[in-house]
Amino acid sequence: MKIAVYGAGGIGGYFGGQLASAGADVHLIARGSHLAAIQEDGLHIESIHGDFHVNLPATDDPAEIGECDYVLVCVKSFDTEAIIEKLGPLLGSETAVISLQNGVDNERKLAAEIGEEHVMGGLAYIFSTISEPGHVQHADGPARIIFGEIDGTRSNRAERLRRLCKRADGMEGVHSADIWIDLWEKFMFICAQAGSTAAIRLPIDEIRDVDESWKLFCGLLEEARDVAVAEGVEVTDTALEEWIKFAKNLDEGTYSSLYHDMVNGNRMELEALHGTLVRKADEHDISVPWTRSVYAVLYPWAVRNAPDQ
Repeated sequence: MKIAVYGAGGIGGYFGGQLASAGADVHLIARGSHLAAIQEDGLHIESIHGDFHVNLPATDDPAEIGECDYVLVCVKSFDTEAIIEKLGPLLGSETAVISLQNGVDNERKLAAEIGEEHVMGGLAYIFSTISEPGHVQHADGPARIIFGEIDGTRSNRAERLRRLCKRADGMEGVHSADIWIDLWEKFMFICAQAGSTAAIRLPIDEIRDVDESWKLFCGLLEEARDVAVAEGVEVTDTALEEWIKFAKNLDEGTYSSLYHDMVNGNRMELEALHGTLVRKADEHDISVPWTRSVYAVLYPWAVRNAPDQ
């Protein structure tokens, strides 16, 4: 089974390494000093499930890899359009391209350009990052990927990937019965946790200790749920309650990648998160005052951190 991982950062590097350890022929697509370090000394994974090292072929040119069975797209959501035009050499007639990115629009963007038959929906639950070039650190989280066909059918290619994931010691693969529900449920939480920690600039424990701030977090969750339902995705109140319970138990000092990108001057995924939610709410004439306020607060930071500024 041949797999290309487009974006071998914290998520792509970890899962790529795990799938290689399970026997897959994994090829990494990376850039800069991280790519150079992998080419020189392989990929080092430091994980709560146990550290390991793998020597994998790595490049910045998909044409050097050729056709694959699966392509895992792990770049930031704002890079989706930029990498779509480079996917061609990786695609055979049966290739499945699976987005493991934040947001709920990446699948549609991919399908519009490479064909819906190539695209599966996916998401990842893991806290991992590049600790230094060539090194990925997995600090927490279940190390789980969820994937499924975007038309809701069960497929052999999804089941094959699930069986491969099962052979890996440090990850779980779940064949989703309804990938849009899974995508929107994760999207709800990201919008709430990322939006509140970035806008308030404090960790989640300090937010949940203040009633007015906790109302913001819960309001963001509820608004995302309302938009999901308007989109035809049956997200239930139970999912909302489970996320609230989850947030109440998050470790002290927990921020979000959106917060870290903001304060470190990195490009932000604001448009893929709160920008998308505001636009979809407008399409359905739904009031989302919490989300709109967070978007307004964070937008100047997104402009400041944009690469052309």
